Amino acid sequence: MKEQPKLMDASRMRGIFESHLVQYRENCYFDNEIGILYGDLNIFHLMIQQKPPFAINDHRFGIITEGEADINFNLQDRHIKAGTMVYLGPGTIINPIRISDDMKIYGLVLFADFALPFASGQLPSAFNGQVRDFELQASEHEVQLTHQIINVLWQLVHQENYHRPTVSALVAALMHHYDQLFSRQADLQAARRSREQTIFDRFIQLVSQHCHKEHQINYYAERMCLTNRYLGTVIRQTSGVTAKEWIDRALVTYAKTQLLHTDKSVAEIAFELNFPNPSFFSKFFKHATGMPPLTFAQTRNKSSIGTPSPLPTAQADE
Repeated sequence: MKEQPKLMDASRMRGIFESHLVQYRENCYFDNEIGILYGDLNIFHLMIQQKPPFAINDHRFGIITEGEADINFNLQDRHIKAGTMVYLGPGTIINPIRISDDMKIYGLVLFADFALPFASGQLPSAFNGQVRDFELQASEHEVQLTHQIINVLWQLVHQENYHRPTVSALVAALMHHYDQLFSRQADLQAARRSREQTIFDRFIQLVSQHCHKEHQINYYAERMCLTNRYLGTVIRQTSGVTAKEWIDRALVTYAKTQLLHTDKSVAEIAFELNFPNPSFFSKFFKHATGMPPLTFAQTRNKSSIGTPSPLPTAQADE
């Protein structure tokens, strides 16, 4: 039976750290509302001794300034390294797998009793519950800015009867900072996906028009002013099929059409499709369909190709 995640809330964390507060007070602070981790790795080792996985019911923000770690968040393995900003929201399940000895992390925990500094309906979109956790690959400047906000919070909470409205305002600033970086990353990913889809559509269009003469990816990459490697990567990531497979599919579909709906010989089709010789074409066709060209033509109904074209509809080249 799989072990159920333990709730790692403010009460449980207090129970774990109370006997170690003197040892860790230079790197760890928490009360009923807020917790701050200030660069020390030993805190993580102490938590791992509690036998993860853990579940949380609060908001947690972290920046990794040194080292790396492999951690499973919500059943997904993640590799985080220096320069990564992390957000973990209520309901997240955390299971640390490996943490390097040189890892240094600065973090903020807003426990369930902390009153979020936003009016109803004004919570930044990154924290509205639709995304349970996310990572941000931040620039050095962005990491420094995050560190500075946490640093000021660290200094404030160590003042006697610290001013809660000031802490609340800084928490709002930190959350807006994360939200702005999250939104920018989402916009960049959407733009990249849009560009990749445009590249894929153009590739399919060119293949539909030129596959009977051009069988290699380099022709299409040159036409699109891209490198072979980049084009191949985009096509595979966008469609789950390699660029070469798309070219071969188009060749097979074209060859089937010619075999079933014309009186052309295998040699004529091989020449038309720019194969070196009929034997090479026959081997290619048999490898793709499981039968030689003539056998295919003889066993299929002459009124149909037999299988629909695997290529998306392509418009005429401009």
